[in-house]
Amino acid sequence: MIGWDFPRGVTSAALLAEFAGELGVPRGEVLRGTGLDETIIHDPLAQVEAHQELAVVRNLIRRCPGRDVALLGLAAGQRYHATSYGIWGYAVTSSRTVRDAVELALRYIELTYVFCVPELRVDGESAHLHCRDDDVPADVRSFLLARDIAAIFTLVKEQVGAPLRAHRVALRLAEPPDAGPYRALLGLEPEFGHDHTRVSFGRALLDQPMPQANEHTAALCERQCRELLARRRARTGVARLVRDRLLAVDGLRADMEQVAAALAMTVRTLRRKLAAEGTTYRALLDEVREAYAEELLATQVLSVEQIAYRLGYSEASSFIHAFTRWKGVSPREFRRRNGSGSRPGAHSPADGGPPGSPAGRSD
Repeated sequence: MIGWDFPRGVTSAALLAEFAGELGVPRGEVLRGTGLDETIIHDPLAQVEAHQELAVVRNLIRRCPGRDVALLGLAAGQRYHATSYGIWGYAVTSSRTVRDAVELALRYIELTYVFCVPELRVDGESAHLHCRDDDVPADVRSFLLARDIAAIFTLVKEQVGAPLRAHRVALRLAEPPDAGPYRALLGLEPEFGHDHTRVSFGRALLDQPMPQANEHTAALCERQCRELLARRRARTGVARLVRDRLLAVDGLRADMEQVAAALAMTVRTLRRKLAAEGTTYRALLDEVREAYAEELLATQVLSVEQIAYRLGYSEASSFIHAFTRWKGVSPREFRRRNGSGSRPGAHSPADGGPPGSPAGRSD
């Protein structure tokens, strides 16, 4: 089964940045440290790595303190319309039946923005969409789970022409004080607190014709989906290779020339390849340094000067300046606010572990 760690179009990151703006969060704040900027998110051909979209989500959550994270995701997910998915959305729209649409959607799931990957199961007269989220980073899981469920219901309503008449929705989410937003979207009272997420509906829905079905358009769109997916899978993933080098022992003390040489390419080629993937060497370096700095400060073991050295800075003042730019507070103030033994916001580029640890692998 495919996981969530695949390159994706930039539209989702752009939607999240727009959503943040509606909440009063400056777009630049949710793009900070992600390797994305206004130019990239407005480029319809740009692609991003999964870790970059995760970084956008983390920034959004951090800048909305006091808000229910799952409800934020639920609201965000309703902004994902068929047109948000490009050719994948048109392929789904033109499918012959709902079953064909679902099977095509899952066949080319890597052309979406999903993190809680669904799979279809049929049992007697019922059909179920199981959303797998075990390997989604815990700090963003509730947001992404609610977002992906909301996107599914939004898409079905648009494509089928009527709301998805589920007869049961089990959610791996804590029960909120007010489940009204869930009832309004799902059309029923969901069951919270489950160890899995599943949407169940009548099997007969799968045989229902799609309102805009067109055999020739469906064939053309699927061919384009197949070609697009092949191109994405053929990507070398240079950003991932660079992060792997930075996460290695003494990797943060290497410069761009050394990293390029280790990857058997020139600096110019490395810069060009990273730009094609929507990032830069400096952005990747800052991303790894920021995550590692939070981890080291949270341990309360090393001094600021020692942490600066670990991160590859020649002077502590340079580290202090950079950290203040990232977090808005100095390293010492960050440590004071978070207290001994706490680990707030300590996320690796992938899933929260310290760089270099097993959990700190790159995305």
